[in-house]
Amino acid sequence: MKRFNRRPSPAFVIACIALFSSMGGVSYGVATGSIDGREIKDGSIRNPDFKNGTLRGQEAKPDGFGGGAIKESTLGQVPSAATAGGVANSAVVAATGAGVRGRNVASAGRIGPGRYQVIFNQNVQGCVYIATVGDDAAGGPGTGVASVSSLSTNANGVLVRTSNANNGTPQDRGFHLIASC
Repeated sequence: MKRFNRRPSPAFVIACIALFSSMGGVSYGVATGSIDGREIKDGSIRNPDFKNGTLRGQEAKPDGFGGGAIKESTLGQVPSAATAGGVANSAVVAATGAGVRGRNVASAGRIGPGRYQVIFNQNVQGCVYIATVGDDAAGGPGTGVASVSSLSTNANGVLVRTSNANNGTPQDRGFHLIASC
């Protein structure tokens, strides 16, 4: 029997090194997590390519799953904004200081030119206040600027100032107010 005693050619050695390094590079990349979205072609990974339970909600695009993927029996009742700690306190106040409508409003009044106080039925000092100049009816949007702060004399109150948008002078304007806690 004849034995093959020849040494491999340099081309064969280089080919083997290239083969092992290319295979090892992919294995190393997978093992260390260094493969990310830059190395993956868009649209090349499909749902069967994921291990069960490894795809999280923030990794999916909006409307990326069909309606059949959602079990309606597992969905709970959606709470309203008022019961979930959202917009429970709101007021629409006329330029005269009269409260027109709102939620959890005890009183509203004009205390000076362009200065109003709105008192709610609960403490609103830790809330976020949002006010905008606006008509109290269907007359169209108002003009001017509104600013808000806590009412220093009452933990349930909010101070609203309305002014001219051009020069900042106080002016009586109707406004919409939200105190979100």
